Amino acid sequence: MSSYTLRKAGRRIPRRLFILAAIIALVVIGGTIVVRHVYYQNLRPAGSQNVKQYVTITSGSTVNEIATQLANLGLIRSSQAFEWYISSHNYRDKLQAGTYSIAKNETVQQIVDKLVHGKVATDLVTILPSKRIDEVRQAFITAGFSPVAVDAALKADNYRADHPALSDNPPGSDLEGFLYPDSFQKTATTEPGVIIGQSLDEMQKHLTPEIRNGFAAQGLSVYQGVTLASIVEQEVSKQSDRNQVAQVFLLRLHSDMPLGSDVTARYGAIRAGVTPSLSYDSAYNTLLHKGLPPGPISNVSDSSLRAVAFPASTDWLYFVAGDDGTTYFSHTLAEHQALADKYCHVKCGR
Repeated sequence: MSSYTLRKAGRRIPRRLFILAAIIALVVIGGTIVVRHVYYQNLRPAGSQNVKQYVTITSGSTVNEIATQLANLGLIRSSQAFEWYISSHNYRDKLQAGTYSIAKNETVQQIVDKLVHGKVATDLVTILPSKRIDEVRQAFITAGFSPVAVDAALKADNYRADHPALSDNPPGSDLEGFLYPDSFQKTATTEPGVIIGQSLDEMQKHLTPEIRNGFAAQGLSVYQGVTLASIVEQEVSKQSDRNQVAQVFLLRLHSDMPLGSDVTARYGAIRAGVTPSLSYDSAYNTLLHKGLPPGPISNVSDSSLRAVAFPASTDWLYFVAGDDGTTYFSHTLAEHQALADKYCHVKCGR
């Protein structure tokens, strides 16, 4: 009987699959090349003009917020490319607040170098938001003014007669809370009092009849409204959060509850020249005393003024700022403590 060798036929991959795989590979490689080309193109200057623009980066700004700000001003080609560049170079936590002089003919690399190394504009005095009066004083000294000149210029009585922003303030009050954050140009002969006057004039522009009427609708004087706005300014940074936080504080005020704000307690200690502490007993400590503190605890931005004048229509009584950047609101103390235990460890000192 004849014998036969049986061989199992191998499974051959159809030629069309090879072709398809090759096409996919070419598309992927080509796409990568195109993406890299577009990315590097977007790192180039946004234009050829050498006209400087002043850009103020506030403390706590996210990379996305900075990128959007620069893109809206036409100083970069792509906010996404800017964010990718920051991430790829591990600069996310290295961008510094301040006012910078930037032109359209600068590359993303040049712009980022300024922000990372804090190369702020030297012909400006910048008053940043959320700053206490002692921090504003230091900003003037850093800008080149002598401490003696700055201290003399910061006396509120110098400005009461000519600056309506101070017209509602009680006698003896200082300038805390009323130096509006902005950047002001200076020359070699500019006196600090000129810039302080300009800042007070900016504050008056933001204390519009609309804002003043909004304060009155909440049962607050202008000085009280600015005081509460300064607390809101310190507590949270997002506008939507600020409106809700203002609602919490206003409801607590009208319910005869303590505001319970940590930032007021720390401010009272700092103002007294002692180590910041929640337990330090001062008139500013709203954890220990009901009502508003004697005055503002920092300067304010327009968003905080508007939050107090037009608070959210909610009924929260508590809030906690989580370590993840989210503000959590609640109705009861038990809910508040549970949220704090879950989301607030670093910020709450746990």
